[in-house]
Amino acid sequence: MSILPFTVSALLESRAYPHKPQKIELVQTQMSLILLTGDYVYKVKKPVNLGYLDYTTLEKRHFFCHQELELNKRLCPDAYLAVVPITMSLRGAKRRSNLLHIEGKGEAVEYAVKMKQLPRDRMMDVLLPRGQVTQEMVAMVAGKLMSFHRRAEANQGIAAFGSLDVIRHNCDENFAQTERYIGTSVTAREHQRIRDYTDSFIVNNASLFDKRVEEGRIRDCHGDLHAAHVCFTDDICIYDCIEFNDRFRYADVASEIAFLAMDLDRYRQAGLARHLVRVYVGMTHDEELMRLIDFYKCYRAYVRGKVESFKLDDPYIPEEEKPKVLAIARSYFELAESYI
Repeated sequence: MSILPFTVSALLESRAYPHKPQKIELVQTQMSLILLTGDYVYKVKKPVNLGYLDYTTLEKRHFFCHQELELNKRLCPDAYLAVVPITMSLRGAKRRSNLLHIEGKGEAVEYAVKMKQLPRDRMMDVLLPRGQVTQEMVAMVAGKLMSFHRRAEANQGIAAFGSLDVIRHNCDENFAQTERYIGTSVTAREHQRIRDYTDSFIVNNASLFDKRVEEGRIRDCHGDLHAAHVCFTDDICIYDCIEFNDRFRYADVASEIAFLAMDLDRYRQAGLARHLVRVYVGMTHDEELMRLIDFYKCYRAYVRGKVESFKLDDPYIPEEEKPKVLAIARSYFELAESYI
């Protein structure tokens, strides 16, 4: 049971927070409520089961809050502060909508990940449309990722996620989960063409995928590396990694680089996308990554289209926002097809 269906409005009240913020902004993803309060961000997980993640109990949400905290300290150590309780005063038992206390005392009725609020105007997805991301900045990101991938955990269990069976399963899952959006966010033609391309590529490059496993290219990566998760502060902060399903984080480093390169393409910055890949390959001497880059770009664009499509069924997202969500989903599926 979660308090969230009854208390979203209470999270927008200043008195719920220890520092009494002047302004609170709510941002929603398919799986979280993100509350921006000026100095701090509080991220509360929705009580959802999406198949690939399960946040349906308080115990699970508490566990995954701690996972999020620890995993994100790898690439953004200064921003992630703590897992904090959300409590309810006794007199709020019948009037839940008004008496929540974030970082309160007593029994927790919910949990949140507390972060320093990063500067919005330094986010890569804000800078890209302004033409304010340079090749030098992209090269710095490539360098940070190279260092991160070099020290990221790699073992036999993680390597198994690079097997052909797992790759096929991940792709087949995408196509199965988007069937209900055919004719809405993805066309029948796109769905079939991308599926045919994916199946053919896996069959024709089976030995290459096997070699990537043998060479230790499968690592405990970030898993959700797009432009909105890169912030150019004093250091480069890459945040909001996948914490809810190891299968989406354990991946070929080529898939990780392709994710950000794909997003740079989406912002019509193909030159920066090529530069990112070129610099990373130059640093790592991973020449075979080039043979996989378009396959993984297609895969990652399709995943983003799927995730945006899921938002169309999200009861927490206002109906007036869904036309914009639909347009974004369609653009990702179109981009995925462009890599064929």
